[in-house]
Amino acid sequence: MVAFHLMPSVFLYLGLGPLAIASAQVCGIPSVSNRIVGGKDAVEGAWPWQVSLQFDNGHICGGSVITENWIVSAAHCYYGLGYSQSRYTACVGEYQLSYGNPNAVCSRIQTLIIHPSYTVSGGPGDIMLMALSTPLTFTNYVMPICLPTPSVQLPSGAECWTTGWGAIHSSVPLSTPKTLQQVMVPIIDRSTCDAMYHIGSTVHASNQIIKSDMICAGYQAGGKDSCQGDSGGPLACKAGDSWFLAGVVSWGTGCAQANRPGVYTLVTAYNGWIQEQVPDVTFHHYILSTGHSSNIRIMTSTFSFFLPFLLLLLLNAF
Repeated sequence: MVAFHLMPSVFLYLGLGPLAIASAQVCGIPSVSNRIVGGKDAVEGAWPWQVSLQFDNGHICGGSVITENWIVSAAHCYYGLGYSQSRYTACVGEYQLSYGNPNAVCSRIQTLIIHPSYTVSGGPGDIMLMALSTPLTFTNYVMPICLPTPSVQLPSGAECWTTGWGAIHSSVPLSTPKTLQQVMVPIIDRSTCDAMYHIGSTVHASNQIIKSDMICAGYQAGGKDSCQGDSGGPLACKAGDSWFLAGVVSWGTGCAQANRPGVYTLVTAYNGWIQEQVPDVTFHHYILSTGHSSNIRIMTSTFSFFLPFLLLLLLNAF
């Protein structure tokens, strides 16, 4: 993961080990607070839907829990590799991959479904669903992320986060103890992102590089991005108290390069397909604001609440 920084959070210590949560647990609300300004290392439990997809017990990609039985990842994490799916394991609740973790659970892959439109890296359809051989029991460290309805919009500038154990720079692996990394990456609208990718490219301006099922997030100047090993992991956005899966880490040119932000598979483009494969999954509607506008709304509400008292004080003063 390139300059992967996600907001570490205050750890909720219960002293009783991982707390089992009913399967009806609301998605996207970690028990660990996510309020922080910056940082590189995540805090354990802050991203309980994060999956380490492993091949022969070695981490290769990320993923996201969406139900007790299913996870979402990127098609290119499996497509064309020619390996048996029995050699893949999905581990949830991991934190530092170099060490054992009592909060982590791993399951073999029972069913693997690649979207039929996927054929090549950088092309459409880079999404994959995997059914676990053993259903998950949700705890403070293992829970699903919410899925957005097709009507959910991702406005340019909205602050979202991506997480993973990928490289910290191109071809520079994450060092021991391989702590889960996190970074805030603002949404970049598709047309702006497409224009960036045409800078210095031999692709004609009339040929779209960023397809309709993709979304970009990052910085025009580069510096913060997902990277090799983060593929398949979440682009998570927060609305109110809930986090939802906006995108799946898909591709990019290098890592954290100028005019080459990270490209993610747009989850809302595949709602129908996901629903067909996972009938019991639930989608939620959100209204996502840009930057810190939610804080502005809170401030406005607070001011409105005190306004009558301020007026009364002013009248009494005269």
